[in-house]
Amino acid sequence: MLILFALLLFSYGVGNIRCATKAIESDPTGFLKNWNGSTPFCKWAGGRHIRNHSGRVVALELPGLRLSGQISPSVGNLTFLKRLDLSSNSLSGLLPPLNRLHRLQVLDLSSNSLQDIIPDTFANCSNLAKLNLSYNSLVGEIPLKLGFLSNLEILVLSKNNFTGTIPPIFSNISRMQTLVLSYNQLSGCIPDDLGKLSNLQLLALGGNNLSGGFPQALFNLSNSRNNLQSICTWWDLDGPPRNMYSKQPVKLVMFIQLGLFLLLLCGVGNVHCSTVHENRIDLQSLLDFKKGITEDPNKALLSWNISTHFCRWNGVTCTTSRPLRVSELNLTTQSLAGEITSSLANLTSLRKLDLSYNRLFGQFRLLNPLQQLDTLYMNDNSLDGIIPDTLTNSTKLINIDLSDNQFRGAIPPKIGSLTNLEYLYLGHNSLTGTIPANVGNLTKLNTLSFKDNQLEGNIPDGVWQLSNLTLLVLGQNRLSGGIPQALNLPLLVALGLEENMLGQVLPPNIGYALPSLQVISLYSNKFEGHIPASIGNVLGLQLIDFSANNFTGQIPTSIGRLSQLGKLNLEKNQLEASDDQGWEFLYELRNCMSLQVLSLAYNNLQGSILTFRIVPASIGNLRNLTKLGLEQNNFNGAIGEWIGELKNLQGLNLGRNTFVGPIPPSIGNLTQLTELLLDTNKFEGPIPPSLGHLKLSKLNLSYNKLQGSLPQEVGNLQNLNELYLSANNFSGVIPDTLGQCRHLITIQMDQNFLTGDIPASLGNILSLNWLNLSHNNLSGTIPESLNRLPALTILDLSYNDLQGEIPRNFLFQNATVLLEGNNGLCGGARNLRLPSCPVLSQRTARRVNLIKILIPIFGFMSLLLLVYFLLVEKKAKRAYSSLNYIGENFPKVSYNDLAQATSNFSSSNLIGRGSYGSVYRGKLKESKTDVAVKVFDLEMRGAERSFMSECEALRSIQHRNLLPILTACLTVDNDGNVFKALVYEFMPNGSLDGWLHQKGELKSPKHLGLGQRISIAVNIADALDYLHHDCGRPTIHCDLKPSNILLNDDMTALLGDFGIARFYVDSRSPPTGSISSIGVNGTIGYIAPEFAGGGRPSTSGDAYSFGIVLLEMMTGKRPTDPMFKDCLDIVTFVKSNVPHQILNVIDAHITEECKELAEGKKVSEPAVIQSVVLPLLEVALSCTRTIPSERANMKQTASKMHAIETSYLGWSAKKNTH
Repeated sequence: MLILFALLLFSYGVGNIRCATKAIESDPTGFLKNWNGSTPFCKWAGGRHIRNHSGRVVALELPGLRLSGQISPSVGNLTFLKRLDLSSNSLSGLLPPLNRLHRLQVLDLSSNSLQDIIPDTFANCSNLAKLNLSYNSLVGEIPLKLGFLSNLEILVLSKNNFTGTIPPIFSNISRMQTLVLSYNQLSGCIPDDLGKLSNLQLLALGGNNLSGGFPQALFNLSNSRNNLQSICTWWDLDGPPRNMYSKQPVKLVMFIQLGLFLLLLCGVGNVHCSTVHENRIDLQSLLDFKKGITEDPNKALLSWNISTHFCRWNGVTCTTSRPLRVSELNLTTQSLAGEITSSLANLTSLRKLDLSYNRLFGQFRLLNPLQQLDTLYMNDNSLDGIIPDTLTNSTKLINIDLSDNQFRGAIPPKIGSLTNLEYLYLGHNSLTGTIPANVGNLTKLNTLSFKDNQLEGNIPDGVWQLSNLTLLVLGQNRLSGGIPQALNLPLLVALGLEENMLGQVLPPNIGYALPSLQVISLYSNKFEGHIPASIGNVLGLQLIDFSANNFTGQIPTSIGRLSQLGKLNLEKNQLEASDDQGWEFLYELRNCMSLQVLSLAYNNLQGSILTFRIVPASIGNLRNLTKLGLEQNNFNGAIGEWIGELKNLQGLNLGRNTFVGPIPPSIGNLTQLTELLLDTNKFEGPIPPSLGHLKLSKLNLSYNKLQGSLPQEVGNLQNLNELYLSANNFSGVIPDTLGQCRHLITIQMDQNFLTGDIPASLGNILSLNWLNLSHNNLSGTIPESLNRLPALTILDLSYNDLQGEIPRNFLFQNATVLLEGNNGLCGGARNLRLPSCPVLSQRTARRVNLIKILIPIFGFMSLLLLVYFLLVEKKAKRAYSSLNYIGENFPKVSYNDLAQATSNFSSSNLIGRGSYGSVYRGKLKESKTDVAVKVFDLEMRGAERSFMSECEALRSIQHRNLLPILTACLTVDNDGNVFKALVYEFMPNGSLDGWLHQKGELKSPKHLGLGQRISIAVNIADALDYLHHDCGRPTIHCDLKPSNILLNDDMTALLGDFGIARFYVDSRSPPTGSISSIGVNGTIGYIAPEFAGGGRPSTSGDAYSFGIVLLEMMTGKRPTDPMFKDCLDIVTFVKSNVPHQILNVIDAHITEECKELAEGKKVSEPAVIQSVVLPLLEVALSCTRTIPSERANMKQTASKMHAIETSYLGWSAKKNTH
């Protein structure tokens, strides 16, 4: 990789220059990202490093940027250059030709990997005053012509591989003050002529192969004090070179005299000769650091031993001036594991500390401030504890990166004292509290990142006035407030505030106040009002993400001016468009030719997509579009052939609208398409065969009105992972070619009219995890090949016309199997629970066939009679005011009683809505009792069964932690409609869900204490233990979740809502979830994974739900939180942080209470967490294991919960005694 520092001159040196950097491939800091012709070079990043005079470059200074590659020879064309500093990088190759740089005064290429000889042409740089080529791999002899550099004051060539002798001609450089040639392979004698250098202050020759005596002339130098320092330097490193005693023995008398001379001056002359002592401090500090390292797989510290001077150790850089001290410790990306010892605070000359990208853990202790430190990189480790306050005393700090660790506590309150800071990264930790207001004092700040912490409160006003800020990233916290009107961020390039609790209206002037903005990310907040039209004035914007907010009104047409816009995400708001004016913005988007992602999903956009002037002049013109999301709106009408013009489209989602007509065959032209989601519309007609030309990984056409047979071309979708065709009108057979889609994981074809056999070729899809062919007209036998699918977990073939005997070797051991509604099936393994296959004689078989003919005839006649009697019965029901349906256990109550109690079911009395009805608060007139009335919406499918189930369950079970039913009402209302309701005791403290996720249910913000959470969990565990093991007929709740857990006046938890409860048929051998019934029982996020497709209810499913609820109580996060996506769910989230990183997952209020407990007991906070919090998380994880048989049952769980409660009470009591 060649870094082209080629600054091209134009107009005979009058003005413009340009840096040709198109071959740059490695610029880790991104420092050179805006080195291009579109920006004047004087404004390039690092402008403080590039100075211009009369249109010419006079200085190029890029030290310490980790640049790699070679130095371009074009640097030699910068004839006005006075300073060239490329030190402390990773540059390699040859030295550049500098013979034309007559004005060059400073050349520093030290600390690189250059491999070359020093060319004689360096002598042409006649004005050179400082030359530093140390810490490279230079070879050859030191050129004699360097002696002609009469202006040279500093020459540093140490730590290379130079050979030969020291050129005597150096004595001609009368201005020489510093000469450092140590750690090479120089030989011969020290030239006597060096004694002529009257201005010499530092001479370092150690670490060579020099021989002979020490020139007497060096003792005659007028500046004897500095000469003394040079001699200390010699002895400080490795002592006199071994070879000095070989060929020409040193005059021992001279060294003895020298030692006496040193002692005299050190004792009397007040001269600093403490180098050895200071080096011992640095040496010991580094050795102590090494002791803290427990793993060093790359042998990075192999050279760290006392046989080698520490300045030669890997990762260590020392100062070049006296005394030699450690100035840089760089061990990045070495996979080191262990703790950082506090001894590093003794490296008082340290300027740069880089321990990033390792596996370091423990606290970062800094007992003393490092006054010289300007760069601190500790990112991407596992450091915890608080950020030390002493860090804020290192006032020279420019760069701080502590991101991607586990730091907790508050941001140091004196952070604002680091006024030289330019880069501050504290993201991806567990920091709490507020952002200190004095951050506004960091006026030089270029980058501020506090992303992914637990920070609260408003963003300080001073942050919005940091005029040098280019990157502001505060996303994924708990920040509140809004963005103020007063903004002064003219250089801001990226603004990231996503996933907070920010709100209010965006400033109308935001587009004028942030003119340099390229990225603005505000998703998952509470911003409201209109999107400011001024956003269209930020012409450099490349990404806008305002999704998941409360924006209203129309989308501004000014967005169409953003020609560089690549992503526009406005989904999940309340934006509107229903006419030409509302859709004008989409018409203007035709100018955004760079747009790749457009998502307007989950808004209130409506109308026919062909009615307005938007197609093809707008969307059809966006040829670079890769993702288009219009789902969950109110679009209607047909989709035109224009859709086939979007040739780069990879994802198309038009689901959950009311589109009609056929699926356009032109979609088959979208050869890059991988996801096509058209579900829940009113599309008609067949599936276009052209879809078989695509590279789809996901195809969802469910819940439409599609017809015809499935095309054979479906077998061409070789990359298909998910296929959803449910709830259409497909007919015909399932094509055999489907078995060619070897990467399929999910096939959903239920609720159609498919016929014929199940193709045996489906057994070739070894990745298949879920196969749902239920509710069709499939016939024949179950193919044996399905039994060989190793990944199959759900097989739903229910409600078809399958028949025949299932061989006993069909075990389906890892799968939930649904075979109900196939009366012709028999036999099979015992776990399938099918009837045995009868052995019929020929005569019996004929009788069976006759019966099969007669049964439908009699069934039809019986149905007619049943309808007749139902009509008669309905008329009879109107004569009754009430039916005591469930016996004498409950008192009768009429419809009018309940209507009066709830103010005629007024919306002001409405407490909440559920799956099957609504719940109202009321007061019964006669008993003066506060009640909750659950009114069932009988038009909802399943409501009738829910009412029956709850009556049956609550009639026969009683427990202190089960919500008691006061009475039930089965009658008709005043309009003659059937009315069903259940009446419960009113719970004044609402539901657990309301306490965990407060949205106004409580009048004032309240939080559950740790003790209350434990008590609630114990109550629910007891309730489930009773239901599963101790009541007369074991009962499964099926829908355990926080909204079904109610709290009475003393915060005792009661479990309610038995609307989908189930009873064991055989209490002696309860099912374990291997067989299922139709439908999904429970709520998404809380149901066990084996029941996702409708598994038979089981106690292990309730245990799983309890574990999820307990995790929600401990983390404060719902299992459906937006952070849980892809492969991350709440169980995986907690499991990956237990037991060492618990603070990353638990609710902040629990953390605070643990601190209080620790202070009361005078123990560490981790001790409290390990004793109380960790056992709770372990119980939850034991209940949420993937395999049902491995989960703890509720009797075991209840016992553990009582033990944890006892332990907590012990801690709480101990706290109160102090």
